[in-house]
Amino acid sequence: MYRSSFFSFVFFFDFRGKQTKRQNSELEIEKMNENSLDEEGAMDLLNQLEAILESDPLIDEVGFIHPSQFVMLSKECCESSDSSEDGAFRPRDTKFWNRDHKLGISTEVLLPLCKAAKSAFMDVMKQYKTHSSLSDNKHEDENIMFGSLSCLSFESEVMKHSRALLLLSCDFGTAWNSRKLVVSKKQQMSMFMDELLLSALVLSYSPKSEQAWSHRRWIIKMIAGKYSTLQDIIANESELVEKIAERSKMNYRAWNHRCWLVSYMTRGQMLHEIKKSRDWAGLHVADNSCFHYRRRLMLGILENSFCKQEGDNSSYDVENYQVVKEELDLNEVLIKRYIGREALWLHRRYLSLCLIRHLTTMHGTCCHSEQKTSMDNEINKFLDNESCLLNSCSTIQDMEFEDFKAQAMYSAIYFLWLIKQIPQFREIELQVKLKAGNLKSILHKTCPERSFLWDFLDLNGF
Repeated sequence: MYRSSFFSFVFFFDFRGKQTKRQNSELEIEKMNENSLDEEGAMDLLNQLEAILESDPLIDEVGFIHPSQFVMLSKECCESSDSSEDGAFRPRDTKFWNRDHKLGISTEVLLPLCKAAKSAFMDVMKQYKTHSSLSDNKHEDENIMFGSLSCLSFESEVMKHSRALLLLSCDFGTAWNSRKLVVSKKQQMSMFMDELLLSALVLSYSPKSEQAWSHRRWIIKMIAGKYSTLQDIIANESELVEKIAERSKMNYRAWNHRCWLVSYMTRGQMLHEIKKSRDWAGLHVADNSCFHYRRRLMLGILENSFCKQEGDNSSYDVENYQVVKEELDLNEVLIKRYIGREALWLHRRYLSLCLIRHLTTMHGTCCHSEQKTSMDNEINKFLDNESCLLNSCSTIQDMEFEDFKAQAMYSAIYFLWLIKQIPQFREIELQVKLKAGNLKSILHKTCPERSFLWDFLDLNGF
């Protein structure tokens, strides 16, 4: 179990094992609505939350838990408690729980706490803007000194209240923008790192928060070109996305952030990421975002080598070819292992196109007959392999399962696409190799509802 999934584990364990707590929860929510906290009590809770955040700057996960959960958490951690007359276990604090850098906030106080945080933030933000404008208009040294001290105080309050507010309401754009305003004025590396920690804390309970991901990209842009630690930060960002993607399936925003990071990676980092994400891709073939990330890495590798060589492509040609070839081999293994996955066939289109362009370009630039022969052999190997793949995937082993029909249909459509990508002097050769596949027959059998379309396809006798 991942440490970052602690609170989700608490929810699962408790509510699945004890059905009666759902009824108790409804009763307690009704009582909470009847006895809502007053404004002063809510501000006391906000001060308590901010004190916890100040005392433990290494908190790496936030969870919102029902008051009844505090009993189990306190028992597991052997915390001190009060006992009632009937001897039942009662935790002393049923509002916040903080241990091992994990923070739990009771759902009972979320609404009043959020209102108090918003009110405190908006008030201090208004004062901060007022003092900032006054400081810009003053000219006397003494007044400037006083105004600067006031602004520093308000900046600290803005950062404190905005942090609490964002942990309760992660999509509050004004709070994120206020932090950008303060951080951009300071331009301090320590503050940049604090912002990465805060946004990671928000992502621990809201992994698809667009505001949090956008804030991280803004921070990285501010760091880029100014500090030598950028590459270490990029590596940590990639690891963060992988951990979050493991817990939050089909998280487009996380993978989009990871793709964005490629533009800041060195060639060595991109090659490392290709190897590191290989196993993850093999275990999550339904998550197309991972394959999109791998395509983005390969594109970055190819573009990087082209830009640096300035016309002399010989130094990276072998390495680039090897990267594409290994990815094709992995893709073929996954296609045969996971039957009927369209994402794998779409990924193969990109890989085949990269390989075809690489081989045809090399064939056109070769000056010696031996090199041209070598390129011809590589092209023949590729076409032979693809024809074998078609033959193995077009056989429908069991009509009861849709996966085998889908596999045959995707393979036939892939080869229709492939024929159009092969240069004209190779097209006839490929058609001869694929004649046994009988593409039109496969398409009619696997997708009869489109028979009208297949009848009008010009497959040159297939």
